[in-house]
Amino acid sequence: MAERGVDVSALPQEVREQLAELDLELSEGDITQKGYEKKRAKVLAPYLTQNIHTEAVQAALAKHKEEKMALPMPTKRRSAYVQSPVDNCTPPDSSSSSDDEAVSSESTGPQQSPDTWINSSLHGSSTSSSASSTLSHGESRPTQAPQPQSQQVPPPPTPCNRCIYISSHDLQILRLVESARECVFVRLSHPTLPDPNPGIGVPVSSRVSTKIQQLLNTLKRPKRPPLSEYFMDDQEEIVEVPQADPNTPKPEGRQIIPVKGEPLGVVSNWPPALQAALARWGATQGKSPALTALDITGKPLYTLTFGKLWSRSVKLAYTLLNKLGTKNEQILKPGDRVALVYPNSDPGMFWVAFYGCLLAEVIPVPIEVPLSRKDAGSSQVGFLLGSCGVGLALTSEICLKGLPKTPTGEILQFKGWPRLKWVVTDSKYLTKPSKDWQPHIPTANTDTAYIEYKASKEGTVMGVAVSKVAMLTHCQALSQACNYCEGETLVNVLDFKKDMGLWHGVLTSVMNRIHTISVPYAVMKACPLSWVQRVHIHKGSVSSCDAFLNVFQAHGLKPEVICPCATSPEAMTVAIRRPGVPGAPLPARAILSMTGLSHGVIRVNTEDKNSALTVQDVGHVMPGALMCIVKPDGPPMLCKTDEIGEIVVNSRAGGNMYYGLHGVTKNTFEVIPVNASGTPIGEIPFVRSGLLGFVGPGSLIFVVGKNEGLLLVSGRRHNADDLVATALAVEPVKTVYRGRIAVFSVTVFYDERIVIVAEQRPDASEEDSFQWMSRVLQAIDSIHQVGLYCLALVPANTLPKTPLGGIHISDTKQLFLEGALHPCNILMCPHTCVTNMPKPRQKQPVGVGPASIMVGNLVAGKRIAQAAGRDLGLIEDQDLVRKHQFLTEALQWRAQTDPDHTLYVLLNAKGVAVCTATCVQLHKRAEKIAAALMERSGINIGENVVLLYPPGIDLIAAFYGCLYAGCIPVTVRPPHPQNLSATLPTVRMIIDVSKAACILTTQVLTKILRSKEAAATVNIKTWPIIIDTDDLPRKRPPTIYKPPNAEMIAYLDFSVSTTGMLTGVKISHAAVSALCRSIKLQCELYSSRQITICLDPYCGLGFVLWCLASVYSGHQSILIPPMELESSLTLWLGTLSQYRIRDTFCSYSVMELCTKGLGGQTDMLKARGVNLSCVRSCVVVAEERPRLALTHSFSKLFKDLGLSMRAVSTAFGSRVNLAICLQGTTGPDPSTVYVDMKSLRHDRVRLVERGAPQSLPLVESGTILPGVRVIIVNPETRGPLGDSHLGEIWVNSPHNATGYYTIYGEENLQADHFNTKLSFGDPQTLWARTGYLGFVKRTELTDSSGDRHDALFVVGSLDETLELRGLRYHPIDIETSVSRAHRSIGESAVFTWTNLLVVVAELCGSEQDALDLVPLVTNVVLEEHHLIVGVVVIVDPGVIPINSRGEKQRMHLRDSFLADQLDPIYVAYNM
Repeated sequence: MAERGVDVSALPQEVREQLAELDLELSEGDITQKGYEKKRAKVLAPYLTQNIHTEAVQAALAKHKEEKMALPMPTKRRSAYVQSPVDNCTPPDSSSSSDDEAVSSESTGPQQSPDTWINSSLHGSSTSSSASSTLSHGESRPTQAPQPQSQQVPPPPTPCNRCIYISSHDLQILRLVESARECVFVRLSHPTLPDPNPGIGVPVSSRVSTKIQQLLNTLKRPKRPPLSEYFMDDQEEIVEVPQADPNTPKPEGRQIIPVKGEPLGVVSNWPPALQAALARWGATQGKSPALTALDITGKPLYTLTFGKLWSRSVKLAYTLLNKLGTKNEQILKPGDRVALVYPNSDPGMFWVAFYGCLLAEVIPVPIEVPLSRKDAGSSQVGFLLGSCGVGLALTSEICLKGLPKTPTGEILQFKGWPRLKWVVTDSKYLTKPSKDWQPHIPTANTDTAYIEYKASKEGTVMGVAVSKVAMLTHCQALSQACNYCEGETLVNVLDFKKDMGLWHGVLTSVMNRIHTISVPYAVMKACPLSWVQRVHIHKGSVSSCDAFLNVFQAHGLKPEVICPCATSPEAMTVAIRRPGVPGAPLPARAILSMTGLSHGVIRVNTEDKNSALTVQDVGHVMPGALMCIVKPDGPPMLCKTDEIGEIVVNSRAGGNMYYGLHGVTKNTFEVIPVNASGTPIGEIPFVRSGLLGFVGPGSLIFVVGKNEGLLLVSGRRHNADDLVATALAVEPVKTVYRGRIAVFSVTVFYDERIVIVAEQRPDASEEDSFQWMSRVLQAIDSIHQVGLYCLALVPANTLPKTPLGGIHISDTKQLFLEGALHPCNILMCPHTCVTNMPKPRQKQPVGVGPASIMVGNLVAGKRIAQAAGRDLGLIEDQDLVRKHQFLTEALQWRAQTDPDHTLYVLLNAKGVAVCTATCVQLHKRAEKIAAALMERSGINIGENVVLLYPPGIDLIAAFYGCLYAGCIPVTVRPPHPQNLSATLPTVRMIIDVSKAACILTTQVLTKILRSKEAAATVNIKTWPIIIDTDDLPRKRPPTIYKPPNAEMIAYLDFSVSTTGMLTGVKISHAAVSALCRSIKLQCELYSSRQITICLDPYCGLGFVLWCLASVYSGHQSILIPPMELESSLTLWLGTLSQYRIRDTFCSYSVMELCTKGLGGQTDMLKARGVNLSCVRSCVVVAEERPRLALTHSFSKLFKDLGLSMRAVSTAFGSRVNLAICLQGTTGPDPSTVYVDMKSLRHDRVRLVERGAPQSLPLVESGTILPGVRVIIVNPETRGPLGDSHLGEIWVNSPHNATGYYTIYGEENLQADHFNTKLSFGDPQTLWARTGYLGFVKRTELTDSSGDRHDALFVVGSLDETLELRGLRYHPIDIETSVSRAHRSIGESAVFTWTNLLVVVAELCGSEQDALDLVPLVTNVVLEEHHLIVGVVVIVDPGVIPINSRGEKQRMHLRDSFLADQLDPIYVAYNM
């Protein structure tokens, strides 16, 4: 037996002896055939030739060996593994076209399916595949060869001569049968099938070990080409345009001259129409076999003679025209389109249906059998049937029974399909025509004969109409080119419904009375020893042809009978290599430079053997055809001789239109090539073939790819098949299935990005897969000089399949973009392939003085960005001054003058008032607490006292009790009883930082503070004095303390900022009075008013409204603790309706709870009588940018309950000033503006129209409070800014806080934030820095004084902004984009780590969606913010910490991430 790639005579003596000994053992029966082959393979393994493309990849990877890979491996939570135990995995799909996974269930041990060894034998060719590279030899460690299983080969019929049709399929690389346009036909000189065991394959083992290093090592070696040195800050899109490389190869040849095929010979006995040929053979050669079909085992199932074929076709034609409708009603008329739905296993029924339609003069449209509603591309087939106007489908009885049905037994209505009438064409249902009825057979004309379907790159399925004359001419041209003779035998393993399988196996064979043996696809899988199905030729690719020849030459295969050809549905057969005569010269070869090809020019490869592509010719142009090469995009300009272009053909034997689609037809079927000056070269139209190639020496045609597989990245063209070949050469055996790889490109950030998706084997380990993916990246980068954007592995059998088992590319791409692929492994590499990022911004040193800036602003007509609320005005009445000087005096005054006026009502979850407080009750409770404080020794005037209460009236009484006793109250949120470990340390920290002398609290909380659980978290022995205020004796203090002046501290306001900083600010009595007065004026609060508060009462404006404002203004406050809403969502809205409340205050968390929880229940609320028409203002209290989307959806949802769209507004405060803006009852409505996000990143404010690209809607943060002035300042230079700039908001007002409360009194911090002066302009005024960025815009509206209204817009916290690429980003903007990326993303948060952007997304869907989010998040951030995400972390819902005000705690999240405390579902490092 000849061993592939090994000359036995050249082997060393001892090896030859070992082989002889084995032969002897076999002949004497001492060893089984299997054992013999196994041992022989082992002996020969070191001497076998290795696949050249694999060598290319090994060589490329070897380059990377020194630079050890520094890719961090993604981390995945165990539960997220899609396929851990091998037992639970789906077995590989036997319907797929893969060639090395269909291992039969009986095979055990080291046996492999024969697919494997055929595949390996083809790998050992001496030349590379067309889609692969020719390279230097790399060493490889030989491994033991697999064994084929012996199977019986069916005895073939013995004809005089035979042709075999073999498709290019999945040996070297994945090429789908239905999209492969390059096939081969072989003519054997003898009729015996060859030895089924021609060669043993040797899988190549890798030498490169992948060491995963630390994450930041990846940043050491920049992959990005240098960016050119410029930067544009204007509305133009800032995309880096890569400069043209002067060394780019350009075509230099002369303009191509059209190539003409030999004339189509005129043969006297050629029939006038194809039907006439069938009629002739049916009458004169009735017994002659036309078709033999094989069954699933490869044995002949039936033979259809020409006589039977004719008579059955006539019966069908008669039935179609006369017997389908009721009496005298003709349903089908000549020219109607009819769908042919037959399985690949039943060629006989298809032949009869096809010729029956031709005889009835109706147009057959062959399609695949639909298997389910969810078939890949099913709706596109519906589009085809619709565009062709198909209303009737012919099928066989067996096929009809197998179609999916509805419960009532009707055929399912497939997605996107028109309504079809199904007709069964089995003989028993056909009517024999009367003696005098004969089918009408006209001479072939330009009417459509049949329609062949074709899927485009986008997945659209169109019908190519072939006229009767084109069908006949094509058969004649094929007969002449292939030298067909009457009575020959042809073996067809292609799909007989379209393309080569139809043209040769159904049409040309009948014209020439050839006997066709049809090997259906199922036979190819069940009986792989039908060797014919195993040869897959690509683009006339060398290695496949050569490997095929290597294997079968020993069995009599002659080199000159291998005839590759190039075909496409539109142009039909473009070129074919004519069958040669023995001893004819060897076929032409071209070894081309892959780099040249990517630029569309032909260059013979000289330098780098790693990136060469070897192609063979596909012969000459078809007889009677004219062919030229035109540029694939733009006008059809003729190419130069050394340029790759699209092949266009003028011939009578080609398609003539896309049926029913006239617009698309013109661009494909009516192309008139033009020369360099743009003038047409003639009148005759050409057809675009979709094939890319060139004309070589001797007018030989070379095809290098298809338009559909073309990926245009940064102006260079790459062939999807070439990329697949390279990926497969990286030893995929352990990791992925060969035939199940999809390569496509997606548009992200103004360029195409390459994505590879493959099906992973169930037993592949996480590490193996990741290593394979990393090495594929390196190999493609090295050989093709292009970066991969994303590489995803999905579980076996989850990619959408085409009818013959290949991967449905457009559906796979759609799933990827929708986030529905569910990968089990993913690797994103945006850093290497996104090379068109804008240049990072260089901040210019400020070389101009303050005065110049001011003058510059004035000249430019810009106002200084400042705004003020109305004047507080003077209080004339001295009595009022005294009453309002201190809140303690105000409460005493109210207790005397109006003792029974109710100030506070506290509601529980049921909406019942559980506690009320009149002026006098509150005064007396405060006195009791003051007495208790004064009695205790160790608590002196001016000491700090912590108030630890749930939201309620106890808290208010304790606050005034402290003031009465001369202590300084510090309100603290109590710890959560169920989560002490997380909440108690914050309480302890505030107590320690504030140096509190005492804690006032309730009985329940006292027990908690002293419990064992608390002791486990903090040291409970060092608590200050704890006073339980629940059952204090009725005592009055000896005196009520009055502060000596209003600048004394009234209380401390402690809060944790969103950046995780705990800050306490000092609020003076004067500030309290001024703030309460300001709020009273803005909201028009009087004793007769009622307001509702649903806020946390521990800090900021929430505390002021809950505890202070009512005592000052005398209005009644209905208090709703926000936590009560969790058990009763309708509580707040129900209260507003029940008490007819005009003004209410809430937080974003409350609003979100109502929007999410009650959004769908407005009808139920309406039925319960909830009416919100009384609400005049609903103010959201926050220290952040207004959440426009939330407030808008709240207003919209509850509009049906009478809520005015104008009612909802926002307030804004900060640490240095608790209330800067508050939309009161007076003043204009809040205005909304749209700003350009690109400008905002440069700290500029440019207003754009609503809906403009990259626009961000911002709403005014409420009207500035009376007595407050704000100015926008550059945080670095501290100079005022014009109103077109974004800057820090500085505030001046009587109710500014006096400073930070710090243990060591760090005065510099205080001075910086609380008493700052401008560097120029108005250097006298003292301002407080809010730490927030914003801008002021003058609006068209007027305020109460009649002047134009200045609106303040808050953009975000200065501490939280992300400085990336020299630009300023606000986390909320990126988070908004991320949350929109996929329906399963709930909350998201972003932060930076070193110079990487980290995105944390909460997954609301199932865990199998987790990895789908990674590419979508990366895409959306790149597209909308021009940033590359470094790390994507997918976590469970509720992991992102959110404080009581509904603000995200991003810095806490960052700390948890760095400390590895998040327990993420998946972490992807986009390196």
